[in-house]
Amino acid sequence: MRTIQPLLRSGLTVAAVAALPLALTAGPAAAGPGISVSTSGSTVSVTTTACSRTAPTGGWGTASLLTSSQANFSQGRQVALSGTTSLQSAAWSNVSPGTYTVIVMCASNNSTAGTQSIIVSGSATPTISSTASASPSRGVLGGLGGATKDYGTLTLAVGGGLVAVGAAATAWFLRRRSRPYRL
Repeated sequence: MRTIQPLLRSGLTVAAVAALPLALTAGPAAAGPGISVSTSGSTVSVTTTACSRTAPTGGWGTASLLTSSQANFSQGRQVALSGTTSLQSAAWSNVSPGTYTVIVMCASNNSTAGTQSIIVSGSATPTISSTASASPSRGVLGGLGGATKDYGTLTLAVGGGLVAVGAAATAWFLRRRSRPYRL
């Protein structure tokens, strides 16, 4: 019974140490459906999946395009959302270059589906600046750590060395603890 408890405790410690690199490399979780905003020339469009139910009046919701000088939803250029239960969208045309904020309000529960800032430029390539409530533009990149960033050979070698040193220290500690006499 005396050797089972230390081995059990050390086994839990080894499991926790083994799980630590996985916990440190895990990325943040997505925070709901949000909205996706894009530009094409002077047209700004928004899509969302958050407003999947209609209000009693039959509308999906409303999207508002705010300039940097406008403070709330009602001051912006408002457009009714159109679409289906799986995807709703709205668009504004003839938008002059500048920084804008797009806010989408669902009609069924009067909640905000998301907020995203966007920069409309005179060039053909749009520049998007998103906030925390925006969904990722490239989708989910799956994989076992490092799927979105290349850490390089040196970083991986140092990490592997640290794991090897930790495993050797754990083995030495457990071997030393298993001896009936201690020096």
